[in-house]
Amino acid sequence: MPTALITGPTSGIGAAFARRLAADAFSLVLVSRDDKRLAETADQLRLRYGVNVEVLAADLATDEGLARVESRLRDGDPVDLVVNNAGFGHAGNFPDVPAEDEVRMLKVHCEAVLRLTLAALPGMRERDRGAIVNVASAAAFFTRGTYGASKAWVVSFSEAAANAVANPRIKIMALCPGFVRTEFHQRAAMDTSGIPGFLWLKADDVVRAGMRDLALGKRVSIPDVRYKTIVAVGRLVPRGIQARVSARIGR
Repeated sequence: MPTALITGPTSGIGAAFARRLAADAFSLVLVSRDDKRLAETADQLRLRYGVNVEVLAADLATDEGLARVESRLRDGDPVDLVVNNAGFGHAGNFPDVPAEDEVRMLKVHCEAVLRLTLAALPGMRERDRGAIVNVASAAAFFTRGTYGASKAWVVSFSEAAANAVANPRIKIMALCPGFVRTEFHQRAAMDTSGIPGFLWLKADDVVRAGMRDLALGKRVSIPDVRYKTIVAVGRLVPRGIQARVSARIGR
């Protein structure tokens, strides 16, 4: 029975990954800083799918929390799939957000992805198999503040890591969804009223598309033809115009 470690598994895309992988008979290691929701999520998955679920309370914005998850990946039972999903957004815009909040975002979105990937890879290389999914965003392809910049790093890093490992049996992929109906925007107190309804995706659909692209060996997955089109067109539009349009759509 394979094992998957998922960060941020209590809601949204992380929860959808947990459901999908449990349904596929994966044992799960769930990582979150919210002890209560972590325990509730684990109980629900055990009851519904009958799989083994291990919980690991860790705040990935801290060195202590990151070290705890690194230790699990390096020294614990083998992990076949890592889903680096934990993340958050800011309600404010650059440069109004305090620097410490911006650094915390970089720690979760970038440093955690780097360190957990590095912790997982030695075991995967020794076993000659494994996969890492780094959840980025379609915002990575547009000029949308520090959130988009951090996700652009995730995409670039994932592609570079896959190139460096150069093993078709060890897959590293950046998953780049657009707007997904989750708790993400509410937690960040973001106003989503300006986002057109047709741009919203369902978390389960995002995971389904991502797992399919992972199996196909893609290094960047953009779920849904709508966002594939948006990203493709965005690459052809001058950066100045792209930035103005992006600002009008919303954060």
